[in-house]
Amino acid sequence: MNLSIGLIGAGGITHVHIPAWLALGAQVTVFSLDGAADVASQYGVRVADTLDDLLATCDIVDICTPTPTHRDLSERALRAGKHVICEKPIALTAADAEALAELAHSVGKQLHPAHVVRYFPEYALAQTAVAAGQIGDPAILRFSRIGEFPTWAEWFADEAQSGGIVLDQMIHDLDIARWVAGDVSEVYAVKSAADGCETAQVVLTHESGALSYVTGVWGAPGTTFATSFSMAGSRGVLTHDSRTDASVRFDVGAPAGGNSARPDTSVGESPYLTELREFAVAIGGGAPPRVSLADATRAVELAIAANESIASGRSVSVLRLPVSA
Repeated sequence: MNLSIGLIGAGGITHVHIPAWLALGAQVTVFSLDGAADVASQYGVRVADTLDDLLATCDIVDICTPTPTHRDLSERALRAGKHVICEKPIALTAADAEALAELAHSVGKQLHPAHVVRYFPEYALAQTAVAAGQIGDPAILRFSRIGEFPTWAEWFADEAQSGGIVLDQMIHDLDIARWVAGDVSEVYAVKSAADGCETAQVVLTHESGALSYVTGVWGAPGTTFATSFSMAGSRGVLTHDSRTDASVRFDVGAPAGGNSARPDTSVGESPYLTELREFAVAIGGGAPPRVSLADATRAVELAIAANESIASGRSVSVLRLPVSA
């Protein structure tokens, strides 16, 4: 691939994006209001003095900046005729996400949302297994994501800028729940916050009748990051817990003449590399990636509905009405 990448930002996520681009043989130029020189020196990449300079030297813009900047930076890059990759969430509101989709279509450029959890092997394997019917029809799904409160940047604590724990952190599992069990008709959520910690519980009612229970925790400093899921269906259960075992376990009964299956989930590369390769292939005219801009927009819609439910204490309908013929 002959890739010319203009990466905006110098925060923590750049330290997984830049190595992935370099592994793909890309030429990377970095622009940031702060920290660009240090990042460029660390990885041996170029620095752009201004955003205009960056846009003049690349074909693909990779946005690794705080959430409140995503809409404006994506729009500016698209209007400059660049393909765009943007970290999640794609925008703070569904209306902004839809506006970006319309703009990308009108200028003939691609906009890809970086929902990297779809590329982590345990989640990708689970989705594939459920789609293949290995646990039967999904019935009850549980997802959790736990980590320390992100005190390294003040904007996380401002819900007007981050969307809070639901839009910033839990959007990963809202997206995965929909990917695995299908679209959602209703959202109910509760949240509590005290002493610099925050936790939320979101219940998704899927159109199929399945229920997903999604838990997010921003805990005390030093809280060990951990994820887990349990997917129960009409024929079995699929589970994963990063705190005890990095693999995915099936409990679907013993097949004839053998033991219960335990798939090998080992991989040889970063999920960020897998993700960015898929996006690059799509931009080059290849197959579309496993996560679409429509998926990202729907994830924002679900997160916004959850925050509305938290505020009102009531369930929020997100059922999409069928389009009349």
